[in-house]
Amino acid sequence: MVDDGGRVFEDWYASSYGRVHRAVSLAIGDADLAEEATAEAFARALVHWRSVRKADRPDAWVYRVALNEVRSRWRRSRTEARWLARQRLGTVPAPTEPSSELWRAVTQLAPRARTAIALRYVADLSEAEIAAAMGITRGTVAATLHKARARLAELLTMEESS
Repeated sequence: MVDDGGRVFEDWYASSYGRVHRAVSLAIGDADLAEEATAEAFARALVHWRSVRKADRPDAWVYRVALNEVRSRWRRSRTEARWLARQRLGTVPAPTEPSSELWRAVTQLAPRARTAIALRYVADLSEAEIAAAMGITRGTVAATLHKARARLAELLTMEESS
């Protein structure tokens, strides 16, 4: 039993789980996925109970976590589906040395910028998918891509003038 001086996790869980599960099921239209996401959200709530219990609406925290879990699973599913589709097209050729000035310039970028560029323009991932793959925010992805493109323009201009 997790007792925090008045509010007991088990009591809150027992009174909230069904309502949260039903709401998430209705929101996403998949009761099984909703059950998994809701269970994961409550497990995270238990881990963070000291801070979650202080919220005006701990249920709102659990809803957000459950819906984020669903979105993450959907993103993974889309990424897996694209990967499988590419596999059906044939084998992926082995990477070669960069043959163009552009790709040689890409190799000069910082690792995070290089990764973001590769995921965006080679893997054709969206900013949200890149953020999930790299474990950073979508805003950080956008800023990284913006800076990387500016640096590439600078490197390519330098190469042209040489």
